[in-house]
Amino acid sequence: MDETLLRSLVPGVLAILGRRGADFAAAEDAVQEALLEALRVWPDHRPRDPKGWLVTVAWRKFLDATRADAARHRREERIEREPEPGPAPAVDDTLRLYFLCAHPSLTPSSAVALTLRAVGGLTTRQIARAYLVPEATMAQRIARAKRTVAGVRLDRPGDVATVLRVLYLVFNEGYSGDVDLAAEAIRLTRQLAAAVDHPEAAGLLALMLLHHARRAARTAPDGSLVPLAEQDRGRWDTELIAEGVDMLQAALARDRLGEFQAQAAIAALHADAPTVEETDWVQIVQWYDELVRLTGSPVAELNRAVAVGEADGPRAGLAALAALDDSLPRHAAVAAYLHERDGDTATAARLYAEAAGKAPSLAERDHLLRRAARLNARRRR
Repeated sequence: MDETLLRSLVPGVLAILGRRGADFAAAEDAVQEALLEALRVWPDHRPRDPKGWLVTVAWRKFLDATRADAARHRREERIEREPEPGPAPAVDDTLRLYFLCAHPSLTPSSAVALTLRAVGGLTTRQIARAYLVPEATMAQRIARAKRTVAGVRLDRPGDVATVLRVLYLVFNEGYSGDVDLAAEAIRLTRQLAAAVDHPEAAGLLALMLLHHARRAARTAPDGSLVPLAEQDRGRWDTELIAEGVDMLQAALARDRLGEFQAQAAIAALHADAPTVEETDWVQIVQWYDELVRLTGSPVAELNRAVAVGEADGPRAGLAALAALDDSLPRHAAVAAYLHERDGDTATAARLYAEAAGKAPSLAERDHLLRRAARLNARRRR
């Protein structure tokens, strides 16, 4: 990979995007994403026209970002940025659209993908990342879903479970910081929890509130990520935490455990710990056991390995990790953390650098690279 060539092409690509109507800041972001894509793709599939390839990819990413930003601005005109505690307002047409897109003629996975694209305002790339599949695969899934519902009457709403899954993915995308959808997802989940008798609706709302309560502490003033263990807990929103815990306890009392309640219980245990050292990792492992039993999710198993490493020591965590597919997203980052905890800084630094190359966002990539650099500097001293 000739990085000098890539850098030399940037001014020309920026100029072309500018002539097509992209403002400079948005064009810069799109070109940066295109460069990351080039670093991933070119070593195996070098294009015949590197500049033309960069222009095409950067323009596509600019259009995706513009559409997502327009959808976000429309939502922000209706709601304030931060959700307020308390009862939900009257249900509006947005939640009805979520139900209609979750049409019974679609499979649950296709209904979720279509709703995220058509109503949630997410790009195909963002949805593919949430589902851990290639972008082309997700594009085909969405296209099939559109063809399926093209000739049917949208008068049969889908089920609550599918809508909950959509809201969960919308919130996760918003919480990642790529597109700010978190507050809108909380608003709609409040409405759903007030309108239906479903313990998982309350469980999902509790999960969202507990995660959102930590939002202000998740990034430093320079925009860099702050891991949970290093966050200033004084910046957590105690009002949202209290509401989330109350809602979770009411849902658990109904004895109809679901995956969102299990996740909310894990979040509540983190929120309840005055310091990271006082976190009840043993109980967190138990809740991850429940979550894995309910979902079979490889991501839940990956997070469980971290919890096992905290509860029983890093070697126990590495043993749990060894049973998982190393192609899982963030597998290398988890392995790096556990090796660092075990004192193997050389392996940890190498794995942090490897994880950075696979990071889904620039902020996460920079965070992992900083950890690798810190360990390498420590070893040289």
